[in-house]
Amino acid sequence: MFLKILEPCDFSRGRFRNENFFKHINIKKENINILNGCAEDLEEECHNYEEKIKKSGGIQLFLGGVGEDGHIAFNEPGSSLSSHTRDKDLTYDTILANSRFFDNDIEKVPKSALTIGVGTLMDSKEVMILANGYKKARAVYHGVEGGVNHLWTISALQLHRRAVLVIDEMAASDIKVKTYRYFKEIEAKNLDLEKYKKYLIELAK
Repeated sequence: MFLKILEPCDFSRGRFRNENFFKHINIKKENINILNGCAEDLEEECHNYEEKIKKSGGIQLFLGGVGEDGHIAFNEPGSSLSSHTRDKDLTYDTILANSRFFDNDIEKVPKSALTIGVGTLMDSKEVMILANGYKKARAVYHGVEGGVNHLWTISALQLHRRAVLVIDEMAASDIKVKTYRYFKEIEAKNLDLEKYKKYLIELAK
């Protein structure tokens, strides 16, 4: 939620979030901070974004999804696990996946974007990543059972103290049965959904 696709601005992720989320909730405009991919000086934009995060006390909760190749935000395979907010070239798969925001015309999709870094993400107090469907199963496998490496950004979450994966049955299809059962047991014993919902609501205020 902390990135914005580069030009054209009318198709930006920032605009998408404004139209589909921010305008529907009770939040002050000055509390919305989205990277401006149309800024004249992108390096300065990224630096200022990092400074805003630090001055606000850091990210309390990072909520995001994961790509089929394990990328989080626009931290594509091969991204440094200690990286910070920066501009990043996009892979063909990511460009193709985002074509749905550009009238399904791959030629309209920008080839680069601004993104929060993996290191910045890992500094968040809590991280929640959502994944659903068979197409995300391989990424979930590498995030849970694979070794930590820069080719699978999601794998870095193994090193985070408070990271949660929210997945459906299909996204869990590539992990081992014993791993699946282990996490289901933990979920049954410790997860009070109503209590956690209230906690997230309080955190967002």
